[in-house]
Amino acid sequence: MTTPSPERARLACALRELKVRTGLSLVGLAAKTAFSKSSWDRYLNGRTLPPRDAVQDLCRLAGEPEGRCLALWEIAESESSGRSREGPRSPCPQQVTGAGTPADGRAAHRSATALAVLASVCAVVLGGVAAVVLLLPHPEGEPGSALAPPPSAAWPHCQGAACEGRSPMHMKCAATPVTLARHRTTTGAWLELRYSEECGTSWARMWGTRVGDRLEMSAADRSGADVPDGPVRSAEVQDAIDADAYIYTPMTAARPGTAVRACFRPAAGDGKECFDSRVAG
Repeated sequence: MTTPSPERARLACALRELKVRTGLSLVGLAAKTAFSKSSWDRYLNGRTLPPRDAVQDLCRLAGEPEGRCLALWEIAESESSGRSREGPRSPCPQQVTGAGTPADGRAAHRSATALAVLASVCAVVLGGVAAVVLLLPHPEGEPGSALAPPPSAAWPHCQGAACEGRSPMHMKCAATPVTLARHRTTTGAWLELRYSEECGTSWARMWGTRVGDRLEMSAADRSGADVPDGPVRSAEVQDAIDADAYIYTPMTAARPGTAVRACFRPAAGDGKECFDSRVAG
């Protein structure tokens, strides 16, 4: 396998973070964009430079402003096309003033090149680590998007009551959450209750589901309550793409001591499965 350039590896790492935030698998990305599953596999692993449109589509799906990723794409595209090696063209002859000499210019160029190489090596190392983690097996048949973005790339956009009813992914509250409880349903679906200390919120997620499955989550609006009595947040599997990815309920405010509950309603049958937990003090 050809090793991607540092510039392309840096772009691929950023795109993988966005994929995680979408909650979509490669099949899901292919269904929601004009690019195939195999193309997305190459783009996310740095084997192929993605088209500009693919970068824009992924930013849109992740709810991310496209400026940063397009800047990374421009750098990678410039390197790939060879334009980055041409250097700027000056319309005027070089003027040497004072003690400056061509040798001084070459020394400065070598110094700048060394710094650029060092930065690129760091990017390759970080990208390599991310790629290795991405390829590790996931527990209990979780979707391939189980890799969470690094904390530095996911600063929360809301806290407490300001997060009520909002997406944990779009608000970047799902970077380093705590799993309060996990439950496997009789249909084989997996459920989790999650909590973010940074955001002061809780939510539930499910995977291994079927079209029509529904997940409901609620939390006590007062610390110490035994039964959740706050607003019910729900999510439903709408199609095959959803069934191949994580499905998240919107968030509700939570704090240490808050009781939380998740209930699963399968598409087939009247069975309802619930489980509870409490945010640690």
